[in-house]
Amino acid sequence: MKKLRQPTSLNCFACGKNNPFGLHLEWFNDDEKQQVETTFTLGDNYCSYPGTVHGGIIATILDETSGRAVLLNNNFNNLMVTLKMEVTYKHNTPTNTPLRAVGRLIKGGTSRAQVEGEIILPDGTVSAKCVSLLYKLPDAVRAKWGPEAEEWARTTPQVETPCACGTSDEKSDK
Repeated sequence: MKKLRQPTSLNCFACGKNNPFGLHLEWFNDDEKQQVETTFTLGDNYCSYPGTVHGGIIATILDETSGRAVLLNNNFNNLMVTLKMEVTYKHNTPTNTPLRAVGRLIKGGTSRAQVEGEIILPDGTVSAKCVSLLYKLPDAVRAKWGPEAEEWARTTPQVETPCACGTSDEKSDK
C-alpha cells in the first residue's frame, strides 16, 4: 500500500527542510490504519543522559506527530495548534536506534480536536506517548506564514478523488 507524504515546512524545527538545527522529519498518512507516521534515528546530539534521547525532543516529536493526525485528509485548513499536551515517558528512548512515531485522531472537530501519539522502539515497545488537545490555528498566526504557507501548498500531495462510478479518469461536469 502506498502511503501519502504530508506537506513540509521551510523553518519548522521538526520538519523544516531549511532549518540547519532541525530534525528534518517526514510524515506519511496510513489511510488503512487511520494514522500518520514517521521513522527516524536520533544521534547523540539529541541526548540527555548518554545513549538516551532528551525528553524535550521526544515531546517535540510527539507534539508534531499527533498534531498531524488532523491532516490525514491533506486539508491544510485543518491545521491546528496544541492547547494542552500530556506526555507519559514509559521506557528509555535510545539514541542511534531506528524509531517510529505514530499519531491518531481521537476526536475531531472544526475548532478543536483530541489526538494521541506514540514513540515506538524496534521491538514494538512504546517508549513514550501523549494525548493532546488541539485548537484551530489562529488567523493572526496564519497571516504571518507567507513563504511557509506557500511551501505547505507546494508540498501538499494532490490526490485524485474517484468519481461515483469508481474510476478516477472520468471528468465531472459539475
